[in-house]
Amino acid sequence: MSTEPPTNSSDASNPDFAAEVRDVRFEDELEQSYIDYAMSVIAGRALPDARDGLKPVHRRILYAMHEDGVTSNSGHRKSSSIVGTTMGDYHPHGDSAIYDTLVGMAQPFSMRHPLVDGQGNFGSIDDDPAAAMRYTEARMSPISEELLSNIEENTVDFESNYDDRLEEPTVLPASFPNLLVNGSTGIAVGMSTKIPPHNLGEIIDATTHLISYPDASIDDLMEHVPGPDFPTGATIVGRNGIYEAYKSGRGKVRMRADYEIKERDNGSDRIIITEIPYQEKKARMIERIADDVTDGDLEGVTDIRDESDRDGIRVVIDLKRSANTDVVENKLLDNHLETTFGVHMLALVDGQPQVLNLKEALQEFIDHRREVVRRRSQFELDEAEDRAHILEGRLKALDNAEDIVELIQDSEDRDTAVGALEDEYDFSEAQAEHICRMQLGSLTSMEATEIKNEYEDVQTRIEELTEILENDDRLDEVIIEELDEIKESYADDRRTSIIEDSGSVTHEDLIPQEDIIVTLTEDDYIKRMGVTQFDTQNRGGKGIIGIDLKDSDTVSEVFVTNTHADILCFTNHGQVYQLKGYDIPEFGRTARGQSAVNVLDLGDGEEVTALVDAGSFSDDQYVSMVTEQGYVKRTEAGEFQNIRSTGIIAAKLGDDDELVDVEITDGNQDLVLTSKAGKTIRFDETDVRSMGRTARGVHGMQLEGDDTVGGMVAANGSDKALLTITENGYGKRTALSEYRQQSRNGKGVIDIKTEGRNGPVADVKPVAADDEFIVMSHNGQIMRTSVADISEVSRNTKGVTIMSLEEMDTVASIAVGHSALAEDESDAATGDEDSTEETVADTSP
Repeated sequence: MSTEPPTNSSDASNPDFAAEVRDVRFEDELEQSYIDYAMSVIAGRALPDARDGLKPVHRRILYAMHEDGVTSNSGHRKSSSIVGTTMGDYHPHGDSAIYDTLVGMAQPFSMRHPLVDGQGNFGSIDDDPAAAMRYTEARMSPISEELLSNIEENTVDFESNYDDRLEEPTVLPASFPNLLVNGSTGIAVGMSTKIPPHNLGEIIDATTHLISYPDASIDDLMEHVPGPDFPTGATIVGRNGIYEAYKSGRGKVRMRADYEIKERDNGSDRIIITEIPYQEKKARMIERIADDVTDGDLEGVTDIRDESDRDGIRVVIDLKRSANTDVVENKLLDNHLETTFGVHMLALVDGQPQVLNLKEALQEFIDHRREVVRRRSQFELDEAEDRAHILEGRLKALDNAEDIVELIQDSEDRDTAVGALEDEYDFSEAQAEHICRMQLGSLTSMEATEIKNEYEDVQTRIEELTEILENDDRLDEVIIEELDEIKESYADDRRTSIIEDSGSVTHEDLIPQEDIIVTLTEDDYIKRMGVTQFDTQNRGGKGIIGIDLKDSDTVSEVFVTNTHADILCFTNHGQVYQLKGYDIPEFGRTARGQSAVNVLDLGDGEEVTALVDAGSFSDDQYVSMVTEQGYVKRTEAGEFQNIRSTGIIAAKLGDDDELVDVEITDGNQDLVLTSKAGKTIRFDETDVRSMGRTARGVHGMQLEGDDTVGGMVAANGSDKALLTITENGYGKRTALSEYRQQSRNGKGVIDIKTEGRNGPVADVKPVAADDEFIVMSHNGQIMRTSVADISEVSRNTKGVTIMSLEEMDTVASIAVGHSALAEDESDAATGDEDSTEETVADTSP
């Protein structure tokens, strides 16, 4: 309820007397005041902007350094000077808050890519405080300049600072997605944010993918961003928390310290910690471990030493000879070496707090970057058009140089000359002013040529800028090009590894290592059987039943591998999955097996066509693939690490194409492709450049008619031979030297005659004389025989009978194993338990 306004003139003129007094409920006023305060803290202090990933204090520090010229190319400036400038001009909230922020931006263990280059004591991972600001110096790091690039070109909006003396940017242009790259942590009123840091290269790859494919799903983006990448390295345990965080914006990521166990000279063990979880304080962790030892909660520890130095972390825990190392290790994991990072991706979107998933966070940056590049292009276009206008005037003046010089000489003053030029030659005021300021030396022929060249360059630039502004695809190309340049300049290797969370201890040591046969059917049934279930037969035998098929189901593939092998399963759709050999369900010889969807997340019509041993990958190896239509590609083996349970893309395929075979190569081998019609081509693998997983590849073989590729072999000129088997059970062995090397995309030479009795080629494999191989028919017959039983012959022959088939049955697939297969029988006979250490080397189909 309001009172009447004051009528007494003396009271009304009193500045302390209110013109209006209102009665309000105390709780209503308190609620509104608290909301106003909360929003002020949320927007003005605690939460980062989704576009540049910075809170106001971070943004103001960087802008103050930019304005003062404290760049990466300048000398270091006293931190107290930077703090004073920031506080006096942009952030009047106290020097300690500003300096604490500056220190955090300079700590390599706090930020994945530090935005400040500090000199002096900026604290440590032990939570030691930084030196006072008068003792430290700082400047911008090179990557922080990428956040401010083009800020003078009207790329972002500005607003008045707190006292209206200056202007400050509301957001930085941000040339890379800093919100995800460096992450952010903040506590506002009633809400908080905790965004983990990521690998710059991975985030840029995901960003460019989303620009190119706007409908990309979270799963698609996670093919580029497998998870956070913390500056302190360590290991993430499990992928479910990562997936939930990327899908919903909230999730829990379990982090584990990296450590190794070594045996000492006295027979006792030593646990050496080399990396610790992000935001874990090393000194405090050591204190907690020591307290548990003192309290008797951690038994068997004799000494704890911190041997860390500038090269990295090294915490040594010595154990007693009588200590149970497994028990100590598990207690350390439970209580000290594992922490949880609670992801809460909350950021400001249009000034309002919003929880973002991975795609939304990237999209906010993309939208911002498009606006920045558009405004920058318009700014450059305006300047270019102004320059072109002046150059047009200069060119026109050159054409009438003598008359213009005379006109200016006859004028009383400059204003008169400007007016005369506008009247006589239809110059604009800007052109006339410029001509009056020109020196006579600029009228030389050399100067005229330079003006013409500059005018042509400016016109070309105008056309480029106009296209950027009018063509959204060209705008996106510019953004992608600039992101790729930043990736090239600043990206580094991933520091944090990711391992699967088994949920409990995997008793892998209790699972015997043995060679196994894996079979798959057209209806996606899978099983494994021990190799020893099948005795060796001479060539031409019928084999024995290897699977009891139902209805119209047929065998599609057979593989030889090991129970402990890390297997990559490539499918005809170009996907790749990962599993252990013992993860494949074991069944008897005549059993059908288990539906593959319970083992692999296969799609409709998707079949496994190739298996390789992922445990043998090294940095200098490649995964070489061939498709049914003859496309070949090579991809670095490192791109097939940390594969999700849902699989990842191995190759992009055409609508009518399928992936048929995969080989591991070392960059110095030949690739041998064989078609169903019996043609073979051999070429150097370096003829196929290395490319990314989502690439389709290049032509490897010209196919005639309806011919398709049947298989691929990696050859290195050794004593290996090519084993070719046709669908009707005939085959031959021919030395690789019989196949001359040629350029890729040729028609090749005849390998085996397929007309008449033989039928099309079923499979092709490299073999040695002491190898054994397994042949399986579509109806489930399986035969194990020796390579030595097949005589080595020249190419372009019909071959001999390998397997006798029942009517209407054909060969489905073959698998080759080396000496381990032959040793199985002797080991079984002698009861040699150590034989399980041997692993089948060739696990391709």
